[in-house]
Amino acid sequence: MLDTPSNRPELPPEIARRRTFAIISHPDAGKTTLTEKFLLYGGAIQMAGQVRAKGEARRTRSDFMKMEQDRGISVSASAMSFDYGKFRFNLVDTPGHSDFSEDTYRTLTAVDAAIMVIDGAKGVESQTQKLFEVCRLRDLPILTFCNKMDRESRDTFEIIDEIQENLAIDVTPASWPIGVGREFLGCYDLLRDRLELMDRADRNKVAESIKIEGLDDPALDKHIPADLLEKLREEVEMARELLPPLDKQSFLEGHLTPIWFGSAINSFGVKELMDGIAGYGPEPQVQTAEPREVSPEEKKVTGFVFKVQANMDPKHRDRVAFVRLVSGHFERGMKLTHVRSKKPMAVSNPVLFLAADRELAEEAWAGDIIGIPNHGQLRIGDALTEGETLRFTGIPSFAPELLQTCRAGDPMKAKHMEKALMQFAEEGAAKVFKPTFGSGFIVGVVGALQFEVLASRIELEYGLPVRFEPSQFTSARWVKGERLAVEKFAAANKQHMAADNDGDPVFLTRLQWDIDRVVRDYPEITLSATKEMMV
Repeated sequence: MLDTPSNRPELPPEIARRRTFAIISHPDAGKTTLTEKFLLYGGAIQMAGQVRAKGEARRTRSDFMKMEQDRGISVSASAMSFDYGKFRFNLVDTPGHSDFSEDTYRTLTAVDAAIMVIDGAKGVESQTQKLFEVCRLRDLPILTFCNKMDRESRDTFEIIDEIQENLAIDVTPASWPIGVGREFLGCYDLLRDRLELMDRADRNKVAESIKIEGLDDPALDKHIPADLLEKLREEVEMARELLPPLDKQSFLEGHLTPIWFGSAINSFGVKELMDGIAGYGPEPQVQTAEPREVSPEEKKVTGFVFKVQANMDPKHRDRVAFVRLVSGHFERGMKLTHVRSKKPMAVSNPVLFLAADRELAEEAWAGDIIGIPNHGQLRIGDALTEGETLRFTGIPSFAPELLQTCRAGDPMKAKHMEKALMQFAEEGAAKVFKPTFGSGFIVGVVGALQFEVLASRIELEYGLPVRFEPSQFTSARWVKGERLAVEKFAAANKQHMAADNDGDPVFLTRLQWDIDRVVRDYPEITLSATKEMMV
C-alpha cells in the first residue's frame, strides 16, 4: 500500500509529541507489571513494586482502590502521564477483568492506540478477544507485547498464528525471542538489527543491547550458544519470508500489529515496546462529534468526559471526571462551557495523574487526559468546549446482563443508599433502575464481580452495609419511540417499567418472550440494548 500524503496540517510540536494509549489484556497476563515498568522507564517511579508486593513502600501505584490491592486485580481504569525521551506518554490502564468491560470500552474511546498484552504460555484468551473486538470497532492501531517469555511458553510461530487466526489481523514481528523458559536469553531486535540480552539478576535494569551487523555477524557466537543461534537464524529467515514487513500505514489503519517479545517482570522488552509506541504510535487523532469532527490542532479547547471516579480520596467525597482533551491548549483557570447544562465552568484545579499521585495541571494539550474534581456536575459523555455546542459520539452505555435488588441493612438509611447508588450510576459503575411499582432499587451490572465491588465500596465509602438479592427480572432494555407511543406503552406495562438514573424509560424483562411480545404487539416501540451516553 502506498503512503498517501495526508492533507491534514502539521500538528503543533507539543501536540505531536503526545501518545495516548491504553493497555488491554486478559487478567493475569501481566498488564499491571508492564504499566509499572513503563513508569519506571519514564522516570515516574524509582522502584517498581509488584502488584501483590508486601509493605507500603512497594504498593503498586496504579491500583488505588482497596479491593484492587487486596485481590491484585485492576478494577477501575486509571490514567498516568509521564515523559519518555522527547515524547509525552498518556497511559490509560484498563480493568482486565471481564466484569468491568463497559468501563474498558469507554476508556478506549479516549485513546488513539492500544497495547495488547498476551501471555506467552496461554496465547489469546477470551477477554483479550472481547477487548480486541472493541478496538476493531474503533479501528484503533494495536501494538502487541507477548509477555512471560522467561517461563515455559509456546512456539513463537504458534503464538503468531493464533493471533492472526483468532483476531483476523496481520502480525509482523518487531523482535524475535532467543530460547524459551529457562533458556530464554533475550531477543533479536528485527527493526534495528540489535541483540538484546536479558539480565536475570537485576529486574529493574534495562537490558544490555549489542549492535550487530545482521544475523551473520560473527560477534553473535560470543553471546548465544550454537544450537540456539542456528534456530534463531532459521526462524528469522522463515519469519521474514512468511510474515508481512512493518508497514506504518497498515498499522495505523488497524490491519497490522507489530509484536514484541519479552518479560515485563524482568524489565525485558519493555523499552523496545516503548520505542515502538514513540516511533510508530499515532499522534492525537481527529474525534467524531456532532455537528462536525474536531481536529487536535484547532485553537479552541474541547474535551469530553469518558470516566467518572468517585471517592478517590475516601476522606473527601470528591469525584474526579477524567477528561480527554480533543483540541487546543488548555490552561489552568480557563472558563469552559459545560454543553449539557449550557453553564460556564471555571476549571481552577485540574489534575494530572502521575500514577496514584496527582498534581495540579498548569497546562495541558490535545491528547492529554486531565482530571476535573467536581461535585457531580460532570457525567460520562459530557462535552466541554469554549462555547460551541458539540457532542462527542460513540460513548455507549450497555444494557446490564445481571439484575439484583438492593436493600439497605438499616431501613432508616434508605436515603443514604439512594445517594450512594446514584453516585455509582453516574460514575458508570452500575445501572440503577427505579421501578414504577414497589420500593427499592434494581441494580444492573455486566459481571457478577461488580456486585461485590459495589457492596464493598458502599460499605467502605458510606459506612452502609447493603445486600443484593436476586430480582425477578433478568434483563433491561431502553424504550425508544415517539413520546405518546412510549407513554401509552408504559401505562399498559406498569409492572415491567422503571426509570434509569437519567429518568429515561426502561423495560425490565423476565424472559426472551417478554421482548418478543413487545416486538409483536408494539411495532412503533423499539427496545434497545445500548444507549448513547449523550447530553
